[in-house]
Amino acid sequence: MSERILDYAYSVQETGWWCGPASTQIALTARGIHVPERELVDELEFLEDTPWDDQDGTDSIEQVTTVLARRTEQPYVTVQIPSDPPSGAQVGRLWDDVVGSIDGGNAIVANIVAVPGNRPPGYPAQTIYHYVTVVGYNADTSSVLVADPARFGGNESYWLTVHKLATLIAPKGYSAAPTAGDESDAAVWADVLTQFVGGA
Repeated sequence: MSERILDYAYSVQETGWWCGPASTQIALTARGIHVPERELVDELEFLEDTPWDDQDGTDSIEQVTTVLARRTEQPYVTVQIPSDPPSGAQVGRLWDDVVGSIDGGNAIVANIVAVPGNRPPGYPAQTIYHYVTVVGYNADTSSVLVADPARFGGNESYWLTVHKLATLIAPKGYSAAPTAGDESDAAVWADVLTQFVGGA
């Protein structure tokens, strides 16, 4: 089947700076886990020891990865796309992670930077630092379905090519749990151990 979309519940972010918690909330619903947004705010901000009403938002995609891994018990890892524009290898890794995660029943949360000239539909003409959730893909068009808690321009979801998504993520990162596909469980768990324990 060329198209795969997870069964998820959409929710809009409750404040202008809670896109991280809202995207995490959407991702959790794909596994049947329903958590109030405010509760996720507390969890994400606790990891950085900042108050729940800190208007700077979620500081790092690593915080999202930690909460998703704990809540779902899935091997979520953080993948960075440090080069802007992204390399072909980084785009290919993103696609593999999308397919492997979605096929395994896991949504992806991406930290994006939308700038004038490169932004999703409905976004204002200014630089937006944001979190979104990838909940599906279409292999025929190499595109991904994004659930966007900001609802800019009334758009709760939209399709982007995987290359477009990669250019939006750079130079940030994303949380993925590719439990299906070519990547072995052993390799995934090795990444998890490296992140939480440290490399040799």
